[in-house]
Amino acid sequence: MSVTMSPEARQADYDGETFYFCSDKCQTRFEADPIYYASGTASDHSMTPKAGTQYTCPMHPEIVRDEPGACPICGMALEPMVPSDEPSEELTDFTRRMWISAAAAVPLVILTMGELVGLPVRDWIGHRLATYIEFVLATPIVLWAAKPFFVRGWASIVNRSPNMWTLIAIGVGAAYLYSLVATFLPGVFPDEYRMGAGVGTYFEAAVVIITLIFVGQVLELRARERTGDAIRALLDLTPKTARRILPDGTEYDAPLENIVEGDRLRVRPGDAVPVDAKVIDGTSSIDESMITGEPMPVEKGPGDTVTGGTINKNGSLVIEAARVGADTMLSQIVEMVANARRSRAPIQGLADKVSSYFVPTVVVVAILSFAAWLGFGPEPALVFAIASAVSVLIIACPCALGLATPISITTAAGRGAQAGVLIKDAEALERMAKVDTLIVDKTGTLTEGKPKLTDVNALGQETEETILTLAAALEKGSEHPLAEAIVEGAKQKGIKVGNAENFEAVTGKGVSGTVSGRAVALGNTAMMRDMSVDTSAAEETADALRADGKTAMFVAIDGKLSGIVAVADPIKKTTAEAIKELHEAGLRIIMATGDNERTAKAVAQRLGIDEVRAGVLPEDKKALVDELHATGKKVAMAGDGVNDAPALAAADVGLAMGTGADVAVESAGITLLRGDLNGIVKARTLAVATIRNIRQNLFWAFAYNTLGVPLAAGVLYPVFGLLMSPMFAAAAMSLSSVSVIANALRLRRLRL
Repeated sequence: MSVTMSPEARQADYDGETFYFCSDKCQTRFEADPIYYASGTASDHSMTPKAGTQYTCPMHPEIVRDEPGACPICGMALEPMVPSDEPSEELTDFTRRMWISAAAAVPLVILTMGELVGLPVRDWIGHRLATYIEFVLATPIVLWAAKPFFVRGWASIVNRSPNMWTLIAIGVGAAYLYSLVATFLPGVFPDEYRMGAGVGTYFEAAVVIITLIFVGQVLELRARERTGDAIRALLDLTPKTARRILPDGTEYDAPLENIVEGDRLRVRPGDAVPVDAKVIDGTSSIDESMITGEPMPVEKGPGDTVTGGTINKNGSLVIEAARVGADTMLSQIVEMVANARRSRAPIQGLADKVSSYFVPTVVVVAILSFAAWLGFGPEPALVFAIASAVSVLIIACPCALGLATPISITTAAGRGAQAGVLIKDAEALERMAKVDTLIVDKTGTLTEGKPKLTDVNALGQETEETILTLAAALEKGSEHPLAEAIVEGAKQKGIKVGNAENFEAVTGKGVSGTVSGRAVALGNTAMMRDMSVDTSAAEETADALRADGKTAMFVAIDGKLSGIVAVADPIKKTTAEAIKELHEAGLRIIMATGDNERTAKAVAQRLGIDEVRAGVLPEDKKALVDELHATGKKVAMAGDGVNDAPALAAADVGLAMGTGADVAVESAGITLLRGDLNGIVKARTLAVATIRNIRQNLFWAFAYNTLGVPLAAGVLYPVFGLLMSPMFAAAAMSLSSVSVIANALRLRRLRL
């Protein structure tokens, strides 16, 4: 863009030089970080043109377009491949159309069915006026509100991929056109089609169908929009700015997108690490639970690597940026979640698959019926032919078919919520019923996720109480979760925790200090070795504790090994029973954890878990899911941390502990609200019952149509002289809807 260099132009002064800008946006970005732009660094990084947003179909990911629209295969709305903070325009539009349709549907239903509840409105105002009112109410709904349905229905015909939208467009269009003729040209119909003062109309059927379809679409769009919540939750883990250190020692907060490889940054206590980097100076504890899932911070010092999005606990660090932007681990997790979510197919696919055969059949039957009545029917042959064809189309209207899935899902979601099982993705229920392999995280899923003191072993003359008293006083000055567990354990035993002097924390080894005049040290074997304390006699005891899934720490008092304290993350009380029931249901269970192999195997052996994958990173968990998929397994993943998000999204079913990280909950299709593994058993029971219920609904919906279509076509007329009127066709259609709703409501009484 051209820039005008004049006194009136946009400008800013920096380091004795005046800079001119083409727009307010460019000037604002410059003023936020003038050093970055004035130094020329920006020319290689932030000025690269960005590709435009591309859109894909959630059901057919092979469809990619440069602008929003409908999928040419299934008619579903295309969604951005890259998640956006912008609200869904289609959701906003469909919500508005839904409420307007509902507002028209209510008076239409009262006009046509009010007599059934003691409100004979049609008799009060007269049949003719009532029909005109119906026309006025229905016309804007059919011609404006339902326009997207007709567009998608026409696209399905043009693309030769008949689906639900084909049925909807034909059914609604037939009901409206028939009613239009009945309203303004009632004389063309034979007496058999007259009721009272005129010919029956089906304006209300068309509007009610449109309203119900909009309800289903809005629910689906809201669920799909929540996919973006998972991405936003991940992106929120990183700060918006990073504190850059200049060569002269000056520090300032720069926008995160301006950070480049090699920049030196300061991470203060409590701050999130902005990018993947190497520690240059300082020591601190870093909470890496978003990556490993483990609650205990890791000690970091010069030469160690830190990951963007992790939390600095207590010390100040100077780091050197190593991977920025899309190259960071967190960005890669975001990409994995987005890709996995796009790869799923909606549960409505079963109905669409059957519709691909059903729709052409209905259309062919309607055409054949029209031709047969026109060629062989009684006079007026044309009127009978039109009425017969319309009856076929009306009875085939997919009201029950459209209700079959959402009414069951809605009922199941309510029943699940009562039992602590939150159904967020409809397709998760279908997939959960077919799962044969379950991957579980350890910390927070199988265990409580909060370390607790488990053992205090005296090795010399000191008593266990003395060892715990001195250890707790020493750890009182530490912020490490293991220290908190020891201090809390001492308090629970009624020990008054004192204070330590000369406290010193040795990165990666332990702590030391003076308590009540005695020199106390607590830490690992390396810590004891540095203090010339021999631990060989106690290694067997320590190994036994480690083999039981505990973290063992040596305690030295006055230079002598005096005891061992052990801390562990307790297994939830309900875990063992839940795993037993899942095994009985035929599921193979795999533990995938970022914890060390010895601890993981100890927990797995105690619970009877089939396989252990220890020391895994987020990409390893997702790779495990992909590996199982390659062997034909149907995989469910249960977890509670940020590190579990990619695997939760990639699995056939993601099961998140409701007590875990927000991003894990957002990435999963099912959330166990009480953080109880028994919820997986309940979820599977609910899934099996719901899918069975949906299939029953689809069967009855198609059964009514299969029986009604030939009757509407007039197969009984030659023998019995019986011909189904469009009114009876509409009644049959309504009956199929009632049966579907009644069947779905049975899920409310399901025992979980």
